[in-house]
Amino acid sequence: QSRPLNDLIERALKANPDIQTAIQSLRAAQATAKAQRGALFPVVTASGSGSHNQTSAAVSSSSADANSVFGLFTGLLNVNYLLDIWGGTRRAAESAEAQAEAQCFLLEGAYLTLTSNVVVAAVTEASLRGQIATTERTVEVQRQSLALLQRRFQIGQSARADVAAQEAALAQSEAALPPLRNQLSQQRNLLANLTGQTTAHLPAETFSLESISLPKALPVTLPSRMVEQRPDIRAAEANVHAAAATVGVQTAALLPQFTFGLSYGSTATSSDMLFSDVLGPTVMVGGSFMQTLLDGGASWQRRKAAQAAWEQAKSQYRSTVLTAFRNVADSLRAIEFDAITLRAASNAEKAARLSLEITRRRQAAGDAGILEVLNAELTYQTAALALVQEIGRAHV
Repeated sequence: QSRPLNDLIERALKANPDIQTAIQSLRAAQATAKAQRGALFPVVTASGSGSHNQTSAAVSSSSADANSVFGLFTGLLNVNYLLDIWGGTRRAAESAEAQAEAQCFLLEGAYLTLTSNVVVAAVTEASLRGQIATTERTVEVQRQSLALLQRRFQIGQSARADVAAQEAALAQSEAALPPLRNQLSQQRNLLANLTGQTTAHLPAETFSLESISLPKALPVTLPSRMVEQRPDIRAAEANVHAAAATVGVQTAALLPQFTFGLSYGSTATSSDMLFSDVLGPTVMVGGSFMQTLLDGGASWQRRKAAQAAWEQAKSQYRSTVLTAFRNVADSLRAIEFDAITLRAASNAEKAARLSLEITRRRQAAGDAGILEVLNAELTYQTAALALVQEIGRAHV
């Protein structure tokens, strides 16, 4: 429910170079699959040749001139078709299509990864801004407390140890600010990178925890059919399909290959007589087969390699599924414990705020001093900082 975040994600999807790389990889895989599918159809080619020839009298007939000069022109239309008797060509096309399908799921995974990274970066920025604001307020309160303790020390109402302890606490809080600001700068640079920009063009959008809404209800269980929809699982499944089809390709390569051929054309001694009614057409129809008899076992070993690659793909698929279930279980458990931690931090912040309000009312009634108010506010700021950190983790 954050319009600036939605706009940032839309820009990232259009300009991120990793997405463009995945898109082009998918297009290349789809074109390769279509090219492989084309092998199922006959190949039609046209060819032509022309030559200028001279035949000497030694090889000519006795009635011929001493030197016979003539032209020879040929034009042919050729049709060749590899008969896919054993299904090798179909299996090769099937493998290419499965690889394109896997690339499609990799693109989907790239989309999900990019959008998740943008959201995490934006939420982290919002959390860091909240932590910086709370830490700056803590530093301000500690400076006021230190000034008050120093005045009391000058008139003998405070010990030097109290002043030194407050100085150390102030220095510690001040030292926490530069790392937080550095992390905020890094998150801004990351958002520029994710949206396809250099660090010279940081996004105009800025984020705070107040501008981002958490879902009101989060799942504590997830059906296995939801896990099956993960792009990494679908891609691994497509890889298994491609590897299985490759086994079929290598199996078909062990068997005889049959080819049908047809040539239709004309041959003449001059180009203007080609395909004329005076000369009849030249037609050649035939077929051939080829069977490898001896290749040092290379064909058989290629089939064994394809089978091993198939088993490897199946093992990788099982590993991907197991990892997916573990990731989902870890995420659901993290949601559960984050909710408990966030509730505890919220309760601590409410208690600290109530204590601060009571101390301020006591100060107004003359029952508490400014130092007690500052200490109560310091306790509240510490609890507020812990709450901001937990809110940021819960959003992520």
